[in-house]
Amino acid sequence: MDKRDEPEIGYFEGRLHYYPLRVFYEDTDFTNVVYYANYLKFFERARSSFFRLAGISHSELLEAETPLGFVIRKIEVEYKKPARIDDALLVMTSYDNYKGPRLWVTQEIRRDGELLVTAKSEAACIDLTGRPKRPTKQMIEYLSPYFLRE
Repeated sequence: MDKRDEPEIGYFEGRLHYYPLRVFYEDTDFTNVVYYANYLKFFERARSSFFRLAGISHSELLEAETPLGFVIRKIEVEYKKPARIDDALLVMTSYDNYKGPRLWVTQEIRRDGELLVTAKSEAACIDLTGRPKRPTKQMIEYLSPYFLRE
């Protein structure tokens, strides 16, 4: 099956990845507003889906001769407006740049074009001991069409 045939991983337009999702009851608090920490889960799903659609498999990274994974070193989130139960959201993700083991990511969550939440994060590629490692050459090749041009 071609990855493009998996609608749950979203799609690319230019260098941006778009990940649609629906707010379920489990995502909300007692007021039917998305619980603040669940936006981090939405962002994570979108980052992982970006990788998958770009051709990078997390399971293959873990099964490689030198297993690799990712951690978020830093994240800055700004909550502008709440999402509510049953809302159809769109998470937009861009991997902006990399240096050594670090990757910089910008994300937004929108509802019908209205900006709800923004995030800027710094991810780090690590080995299984938690030590920083440079992403593989192949990983950078897969991501390079999406980095900002300088």
